[in-house]
Amino acid sequence: MSDIPPDLTWERAAPPDATGPGPWIELAFGEGDDGEAPVYIRETSDPENVVTTNRRKWDAFVLGVQAGEFDHFVEGVEDAAGVAGVADTTAPETKEIGPDA
Repeated sequence: MSDIPPDLTWERAAPPDATGPGPWIELAFGEGDDGEAPVYIRETSDPENVVTTNRRKWDAFVLGVQAGEFDHFVEGVEDAAGVAGVADTTAPETKEIGPDA
């Protein structure tokens, strides 16, 4: 994990009423505002395992989620309320958790 800046501010993607440790996905955006600026992704259950992509690819992924391009991956999977079907793909609220999380 030596290429990962130590002072990142991680944002947790979790439902607003979420409690407990998750596991949740966390994101941190590296320096820069162009398409090549780094985006770091990790899961709370394994924070040392960080995946890196860039802002251009991350933005394309988010647009694909919003457009329903990945809905077929969750068909038949029960959502948190126990209802089978396609999960709610609206963006969850994020929670800033600071650089030490």
